[in-house]
Amino acid sequence: MQSPLFNYADQQSQDRYVVQNPQLLRVTLGGSDDILARKGAMVAYQGLVDFDGEYQSANQRRARARTGEGLDLMRCSGQGTVYFANLAQYIHVVDVEQEGLTVDSSYVLALDSTLHTEVIAVDSQYGISGSGKYQLNISGRGKVALMTSGQPLMMQVTPDKYVSVDADAIVAWSTGLRVQMQAQTVNSSVMRRRGNTGEGWELSFLGQGFALVQPSEVMPPQNAALGQGAAAQFGVGQHGARAQNQNNAWN
Repeated sequence: MQSPLFNYADQQSQDRYVVQNPQLLRVTLGGSDDILARKGAMVAYQGLVDFDGEYQSANQRRARARTGEGLDLMRCSGQGTVYFANLAQYIHVVDVEQEGLTVDSSYVLALDSTLHTEVIAVDSQYGISGSGKYQLNISGRGKVALMTSGQPLMMQVTPDKYVSVDADAIVAWSTGLRVQMQAQTVNSSVMRRRGNTGEGWELSFLGQGFALVQPSEVMPPQNAALGQGAAAQFGVGQHGARAQNQNNAWN
């Protein structure tokens, strides 16, 4: 049998994490190096690999219930090769080192089991936000695979050049950066999501590090019922971004 499809055959590599193609991740398991991955993200595997639900501590469950931020993970162990994907989103592998990584949990596809995660609150000038008030800190040494809708933009932050990003487009940033959430609209319209300008909440980053931005803002997927009222307007609750679009995916 012949077909151009054979151009997409498995890539051979000694690296543990390999981006098989922009929307598919290949991870090699050696028997003593478990991977934590988003539940249901496995699309194929080879070898003797076990999949099991990852235990959440009481503190993690409480943080998830209180903030909506957290990870629903499965543990992948054994020897073999596992392929991960999520709604054809673009995949990027990041080495987490001493500086740490802060990310919205919706963008995490997989990570080394040796990494530590903790929910944190982002400073907000007004105490409310459409998205981004709580984030996930990832610390330790290891790799994490992030997802974006489209090819992202990596912005460098330096002491003499701070960066401001739409709170609905930010994916991740260096944990050491100083962050403040603020409204881009005037006071009279701050309570209306995006006000009269089409823009709304933004995160300002200061210090030394990076900010990763995707070319798309959090919004319900096409053909989704938006709902009505403040919950839909502010992007929270049953009809907001957290409920309708937890994986931040749309076409």
